[in-house]
Amino acid sequence: MERRTFLLSSALALASGAANAAPIDPKQTFVLQHGDIKFEPWTGLPAGSGEMAKLYGDFNEAGPYLVLMKWNPGWFSAPHSYATDRIQMVLSGTWWVNSGSDFAPQDCVQVPAGGFVKRTARTMHYDGVPAGIKEPVVVAVFGTGPIKIELADPTKPTWRQV
Repeated sequence: MERRTFLLSSALALASGAANAAPIDPKQTFVLQHGDIKFEPWTGLPAGSGEMAKLYGDFNEAGPYLVLMKWNPGWFSAPHSYATDRIQMVLSGTWWVNSGSDFAPQDCVQVPAGGFVKRTARTMHYDGVPAGIKEPVVVAVFGTGPIKIELADPTKPTWRQV
């Protein structure tokens, strides 16, 4: 058999075998397609401020978690901290972030899609999307729970409309 004929017949055999592959076992490899991700309003936060999709674990319980957070324009979190580090990646839109306990959204750093943010445990920070921006931002957030959120000033609202 010629080398070219052998390669072509091998490729065709592999391609036809792929159609007969066993279905994926979700106990071994779980797949959630983009269109199947369900965002829900954030419990206890102002209507229209944002939504969340919990993909893995729970940030209020011990262990790792992964959530997608969708921030709508015009909303920022109040300065706060968490008990554990958080690792974040902006998936779409632009996120405005800052550190410290003084709320000054005009001084935030813009983090566009593809950008990475690491929040160090027990350091004050805040973030959001200013009013007038056309699209929400979607951020993937990974960390270890429980997060135990702490506000810089518990007498002020946890979310601020800007």
